[in-house]
This record gives sequence, structure tokens and C-alpha cells, in this order.
Amino acid sequence: MELLLQRIIDGVGDGMIYGAIALALVLIYRVTGLVNFAQGEMAMFATFIVWWITRPDRFLGFIGDPQLRMAVGIFLGLGIGFVIGVVCERFIMRPFEKRPYIDQAMVTMGMYLGLSALAAYIFSVQPVAMESVFSAGGIPLGGANLTWSTIGLIVVFTSLSLLLRLLFTRTRFGLAMRATTNNAVSAQLSGINVKRTLMLGWGLASAVGGVAGAMLAPKLFLSPFMMQSVLLYAFAAAILGGLDSVPGAIVGGILVGLTQHLAGGYLFGSELALAAALLLILIVLLVRPQGLFGKVKVERV
Repeated sequence: MELLLQRIIDGVGDGMIYGAIALALVLIYRVTGLVNFAQGEMAMFATFIVWWITRPDRFLGFIGDPQLRMAVGIFLGLGIGFVIGVVCERFIMRPFEKRPYIDQAMVTMGMYLGLSALAAYIFSVQPVAMESVFSAGGIPLGGANLTWSTIGLIVVFTSLSLLLRLLFTRTRFGLAMRATTNNAVSAQLSGINVKRTLMLGWGLASAVGGVAGAMLAPKLFLSPFMMQSVLLYAFAAAILGGLDSVPGAIVGGILVGLTQHLAGGYLFGSELALAAALLLILIVLLVRPQGLFGKVKVERV
């Protein structure tokens, strides 16, 4: 029973990370209708910058407490990720905005390869350790251990999901993003600056991904290849929850995390954990092709 509870806790903790990256994928999709294959590498690159500025001999080295230094670094990581997203949209994606979606998707694949190579060239090919913003230890729970890291991930990314939900439904910027997604031409005729909206949407998605990467790196070793397997689980979470649903990204992430740990632990073994997540997606898409929380597209014939 203790092992089952521990696997559920670990599944929820990992699922929050998958859900956060899925959240970034959803943001890009809602603004552009495009699946960004470089989302994980954008998060990884922002995380490397956070790691660099939080080293004791670097920019934030004057802060003696490692956890406080990391907290400040992650806060700055929001801005770093935002800038990376804005630069990628303005100088890489915008020249292809009139091209078919398949061409734009190939550009994001090129960004995936380019950012991975650039991180290896600038920072390190070898994995490096990164401090955690959370304290070690946790709370005993029914024989299992609920770590402070897991608690922090749940609080941070649940709050982030709620804030983004409010952004989409209660602000002019959220309305502009939804209008741009539905019909960019009509949105522009209505006075919405479509180019700026797209640029800010990319920046927002990259900022979310940067925070997720900075919180994931202490669990894994930071490297240019850190996000490859994570991105696969994040894609699974986004598709499962619905590519146009902000809450669905978090819920999908938790379900994928639970599937990974429970099915991988009891049914298939850890080597086939990703196959278990794929099986879950196939079952859900057979019943609800739009995902658990996605909207059915209705077109006038």
C-alpha cells in the first residue's frame, strides 16, 4: 500500500512538469494553431541561462542562500523565457507566417535542432547539477513521502494554470489571442495588432516553459538533451487534455504521470512507460478525438 501511494505521489509530481510543458504547447496552439516542436528546447535553453546566472561565481552569486538565489533565478527565468519566445517568433517564425502549417512545423523542428546545438556549444555537452528552489525532505503520508518539491510543483503550476485561465477569459489580451486564433484577418480588421499578439503569445508560452525547465532540472541533470523524453510526455498530456484547453494540459499531465508510474510499475515495466501513455492516448482519442477538455470544431457546410 505504501508503494502504491508513493507511486501515485511521484506520478502527480512528474505529471505537473509534463502539464507545465503541455501548457506552453497549448498557449502556442491557441494563438497560432501550430504545434511547436521546439518548446522543450526553448525551455532547456532558458534553464541553462538560469543555471549560469545562479552559479555562486556569477550574476546572482552575492545571494548567499542557495534556495533564495534559485528563487530569484527562476523569477528572472520568466523574463528570460519570455525574451527567447519573442526573439524566436520575431526573427525565425514571422518570415514564414504566410506559409502552410507544415512548413512552419518544419521550422520549429529546425529550432529544436538549432537550440540544442547552441546550448551544447555555449554551455556544456555534459550534464551539470542545478540547485533546487525547494528544501530537501517532505511530509510523511501513509508510509509514503510527500516531498516539498512535489508540493511546490503542485502549488506553482496549479496557480499558473488558474492565472492563465483568467488571462484568456477575463482580459482584453486574452480576447485578442482567441480572436487571432479563430480568424486572424477578422481580428486585424477589428483593430487587433495580430503580429504583436502572436509575438506576446510565443513569449508567454516560452516563459511558462522556462519555469518548468528550471524546476525540472534539479530532478534530472541539466543537459542539452534533458527535455527530449519530457517533451514526448508533454505532447501526450496536451493531446490527452485537449490542445486548446489550459486546464486540460495540467489534468492531462497528471494522468500521463500517473499512467507512467502505475502502469510502468505494475504492468509493463519502466522501459515501456511511454508505451502505456500512448495506449492511454489512443483510448481517449477513440472516445473523444478532441481530448478530454478540448472543444469540438463546428464548421458551416
